[in-house]
Amino acid sequence: MDEGRAGATTTHNSVSGNAVVNGPVVMASRVESLTLVSPLRVTPRQVPPAIGNFVNRITELERLRSIADALRASHAPGIVVLSGLGGVGKTQLVAEWVARALAPSYPGGHLYVDLEEGRRDGAGDVSAAIAGFLRALGVHRDYLPDELGERAALFRSLTADHPTLVVVDNARQAAEVRPLVPSQGLLVAISRTGLPALAMDGAVAIALDPLDERAGVELVRRWRTADADHAAQALVRLCNGMPLALRTVGEWLLNRPQLSLTDAVSVLGADGPPPSEGGTSMTTVLDLAYSGLSERAGRLYRFVGCLPGTTFTGGLARAAGVPAVEDAVGELLTAHLLSVAPSSDRPRRLRPHDVVREHTRQVARRLPEAERRAVLRAVADFYTAAAAHADVLVLGAGRFRLQDPPTPAQEELSPTEPLFTQSAEALEWLDAERANLLSLLRVAADERWDDTVWQLCESLWALFDGRRHHRDSIEAHTLGIEAARRCGREDAEVRMRNQLARAYYGLGAHDQASETLAQAEPLLDRVADARLSGMIRETQGLIALASGAHEDAHRLFVQALDANVRLQDTHGVVVQSYNIGQALVAAGRPTEALDVLDEARATAVDSCDHGMLPRIDLVRARALQGLNRLEAASEAAVRAAEQADERKQYGRLDQALGVLSELAASTSDTALREACERKLRALHRSVGVTPEDG
Repeated sequence: MDEGRAGATTTHNSVSGNAVVNGPVVMASRVESLTLVSPLRVTPRQVPPAIGNFVNRITELERLRSIADALRASHAPGIVVLSGLGGVGKTQLVAEWVARALAPSYPGGHLYVDLEEGRRDGAGDVSAAIAGFLRALGVHRDYLPDELGERAALFRSLTADHPTLVVVDNARQAAEVRPLVPSQGLLVAISRTGLPALAMDGAVAIALDPLDERAGVELVRRWRTADADHAAQALVRLCNGMPLALRTVGEWLLNRPQLSLTDAVSVLGADGPPPSEGGTSMTTVLDLAYSGLSERAGRLYRFVGCLPGTTFTGGLARAAGVPAVEDAVGELLTAHLLSVAPSSDRPRRLRPHDVVREHTRQVARRLPEAERRAVLRAVADFYTAAAAHADVLVLGAGRFRLQDPPTPAQEELSPTEPLFTQSAEALEWLDAERANLLSLLRVAADERWDDTVWQLCESLWALFDGRRHHRDSIEAHTLGIEAARRCGREDAEVRMRNQLARAYYGLGAHDQASETLAQAEPLLDRVADARLSGMIRETQGLIALASGAHEDAHRLFVQALDANVRLQDTHGVVVQSYNIGQALVAAGRPTEALDVLDEARATAVDSCDHGMLPRIDLVRARALQGLNRLEAASEAAVRAAEQADERKQYGRLDQALGVLSELAASTSDTALREACERKLRALHRSVGVTPEDG
């Protein structure tokens, strides 16, 4: 239930159409008093921290420095492609470069994304990457554009006056790099290939080779000083000069102080490839590291290999049966087999290096099929319950749900560190886990865990709709429909089709949305709960309204209202009455609209449904404007602005100020119009779509 100040609003107005109207000066003062409280904006520093024991790379560091200096002097954006084998130290080279001297050079901040985490069918999720950048730069979620092109344009606007560093890890294609280039600053693309197509964009290529023998020995000497040089040289040659391999062997030896470098060389040489191949492979090195893990750390390593996604939390590992999780995590972190993933929310997320991830999956493939599927099943159960708990927090316990209440309790899912404690945290958790949840959905669909698939989709509506991840929603609900059909849940299929149609509607694909809903029609007579038919009629009404078929929209919203009245769903009655009011205003029937909206407002106040009040008052303002009751319309609009401001509904506040400015212009109320325009400029700065000095 939203907390609001319904009583305070009656100081200025009644809840009916007969508003108590203030004079122009008072109304302008109310606009000026809107608080626009915004979160503390921090310049992002997202590049992973440098680790100790960094050696050599002097030439590459100098090249990066000189390129950055030249670009700053020219005020032009630039691209560097840093390529090399997995495990050669590309990301650490960039981290070292950033740590040494870059903070003052890029006042716009340092942005980082690993495209591997959201990759599907070989393509990185560039749109989600830009959305993450925009949010890091202070853009409020209500102002994130839906489409990639619009997001890229806003990103370019925000980086036009402040040089910004962008680091794109695990890039595979030039097309997934280009939209991420800032207007001013530098983009560093880290890739196993050279991305030659970026040469057309003026990219500078830097190839990172393995450490030469001298540098490799220097690295070994950071953690092993007693052994002879020839042993260190042999180890460097055997590890092909790969820093990740050398560090992994180093950690293995540190846990075995009785062994020497010569012993390590003997073990690797015995298990590695023939001498003619010139060195051992990362697989051999990681096999060695894995064989030396404790039982608990070995269990965690195999668990990581079974995961559909790329990151995990301690609570997830514990749910999958990994013993002594914190100790096991500590062991793998110390061995450089895991790292802490950058994340703005809690709990702590962990991830392996991409080379290590490949090895964990090789290890997991050796497990008995029943054991592997048992881990996957535990992961699926954890996420299904956690997503359901998040859905309850975000959308409220009163939301109509087909699935049973989630079990176990959230405290049992993650007893040592809460996943989330309030609505905003729950939504952040869902967004942070989005790639993992989508990966799990695909695996669950392949495994024919049909109830898991549609239940996850039902719970993810808060994420997909609230954060406008419409394309993710389309993929997920397509799987959800198939799953519901396979398990004979016609009610679930109706809900899946409705949520899929909403995703198409969000993208403006009205024909596809209508076609999706049409396929639900034959099912409506066979499902018992009238709320499902009400949902379908509401979505059909929204499509009709957006398409200009206002009378059709009115008829459909009335049908949706009837379903909610029969079920005594008060919130549903308020929502559908609001929709009816919108349709009537659009159809040129303002008197009827005002009657419906006044009743809806009274019901919302009586039922403490305060979140609906800004929406209702906005449409009331339009209805009153249609009746040429301009002062009353202005009062409704300013009240909508006050309520939206109090609830931090900044998108709705923007709409209310726009309507109020339009009304002020039509009544030649210069003071009110200027107050609205000043507050709109302040709002756009507050939500990050206009630079602070803009």
